[in-house]
Amino acid sequence: MKLKISQKITSLLVFYFLVAVVAIGSTLVVSRQLEGSAAAINDAGKERMRSYRIAFLMAQQVRQPELNLREEIAGEALRFERTLIELKNGNPQRPLFLPKEPRVIEQVEALQSAWRDVMRPRIEAILGSTSAGEQSRLLAEYQISLESFVAGIDGLVVLIERSNARATGILRPFQVGLIVVALLGTVLLDYIFSLLLVRPVQRLNDGLRSMGEGNFGVRLPAKGEDELSELARGFNQMAEQLQDTYDTLEQRIAEKTQRVEVKNRELGALYEVAAFLNASTAAEPLCDNVLARMIALFNASGGVIRLTDPKGEQLKVVAARGVSEDFLARETWLDVGSCVCGAVARDGVAVSSDLASPASQTMDACNCDDFHSIAAIPIRSKQNMLGLLNLFFDTPRILPPAEVRLLESVGLHLGTAIENQRLVAREKEMAISEERNLLAQELHDSIAQSLAFLNIQVQLLQEDLGNRKVANAIEVVGQIREGVQESYDDVRELLVHFRTRLDHANLDAAIVSALEKFEGQVGISAHYSRIGAPLDLPPESVLQILHILQESLSNIRKHSEATNVEVELISANECRLTVKDNGKGYDPDKSAGDTHVGIRIMRERAHRMGGSLALVSAPGRGTEVSLTWAAATMTTGDA
Repeated sequence: MKLKISQKITSLLVFYFLVAVVAIGSTLVVSRQLEGSAAAINDAGKERMRSYRIAFLMAQQVRQPELNLREEIAGEALRFERTLIELKNGNPQRPLFLPKEPRVIEQVEALQSAWRDVMRPRIEAILGSTSAGEQSRLLAEYQISLESFVAGIDGLVVLIERSNARATGILRPFQVGLIVVALLGTVLLDYIFSLLLVRPVQRLNDGLRSMGEGNFGVRLPAKGEDELSELARGFNQMAEQLQDTYDTLEQRIAEKTQRVEVKNRELGALYEVAAFLNASTAAEPLCDNVLARMIALFNASGGVIRLTDPKGEQLKVVAARGVSEDFLARETWLDVGSCVCGAVARDGVAVSSDLASPASQTMDACNCDDFHSIAAIPIRSKQNMLGLLNLFFDTPRILPPAEVRLLESVGLHLGTAIENQRLVAREKEMAISEERNLLAQELHDSIAQSLAFLNIQVQLLQEDLGNRKVANAIEVVGQIREGVQESYDDVRELLVHFRTRLDHANLDAAIVSALEKFEGQVGISAHYSRIGAPLDLPPESVLQILHILQESLSNIRKHSEATNVEVELISANECRLTVKDNGKGYDPDKSAGDTHVGIRIMRERAHRMGGSLALVSAPGRGTEVSLTWAAATMTTGDA
């Protein structure tokens, strides 16, 4: 089995590791043995010194019994015996070991036997004797045997030292061998890595350099099954592909250039259509222009654009090019769901179909104009189906998905433009309707009431003239004259209201202009003051505020009998416009209050701009009208 490079390197490193572990382990074993033997030599030396100390203590006890050194002698003897046992048995924790040699073992056993049979009994005899003479005699015998016993300890030390010398001699070759293994292993690893990695990588680098110089014919040897051999085969495959690509580069560039030109033409057409849709204002010219552009872009023979009726049941042709009068006569109206085009309008799925298929045999109008293929693209805005775009071809042609997506994008843009036009038209209609409602409300609640009053007065005048009540008739004529004048004034104010335009959004200038007109028309003094920063309001908001101000001034003119008007505008987080007069005022509990048409209209205008209206009045104390709104609401625009 052929190994991968990673497996080869791993096997080599494992082998080298095992050799190193064996060599290092051997040195560790010898080193531990030397460490244990050194501890044994140290303890044997201590035993020799302890033997002399026991002899010294016993001599002191014999000469000076009053010192009472018996316990100390017994303790030293006990420690001597324990150390001797530890020497024989060893202690791995320290560590302490005796060399595993017969002569060493025999010497230790001889020392134990001499201690057990000779030395310890004589120590016990000396300590157990009560006669001074007997103690002296036993001490002399002990000292004679001590010399031979210590000589045995020295012999044990000599034997251990000789064993250590031999172990040290063995350790040095191991260390030298370890150095040799490390040196040879390094050289071997360097050679193997060079053979397995460096040389193949160098060949790969040389091949890349050659390819960079334009030589795509370079190939690398790939005989093995390892990773670098696979990399070499991949390099050779890449070189072949690059060589093939380079050989066909001009052809590929020409193909890509042609595709880019087609895409650019399609994008250009899409941009032109989008720009035209944004600038167009009428639906039918819009559809006709888009149809002409799509026919030219796709080289179609003709096409139509159909839009759904308000009920969404039928499709009507609103733009047509390249089709016959007979086609238009048959296809001006088409039921949704019928034929291919009706199915597209119903399902919202684009279709590019060959008219030679059996499913298209019922398309009489298309077959009559000798069309061979058709494309039907839905026109939609969001989820609303507005119609469809048809392109007809006089040759069999199925549009590719990219061209279908382009047409779908055009259909989406066209649908959005048509929907926007419809929304704009509806918005204009709503604005006109709202303005008409306001005008009708103003006429009904002001001019109409005045005319009703005049009608009653005319009837009274007619009755008085019939009854020859001249005095009453003259009084009624005066009331009629006042009513006509009031109606005339109401008409003038109404014209002023509805001539107001959103020429600017400068509220200060609008208020000053309104007060100047008020002073010039009625002769009542009017003063304006503003607190806070200038307001940046939408024009529609300025118009609503101005209408409320004008209605307040109109009420002052009609009912207050005031001589002075104070208008104050406070601009802060909450804005307030206050109109205050020094007129006769009214009692809110007895007056019509909110039923008055002017006040009701002012409240509606305040609500429309997101504000609130408050009136404060009392008989003889004038009237104060306050319009309050949030500044944050107005700065965002409220059309």
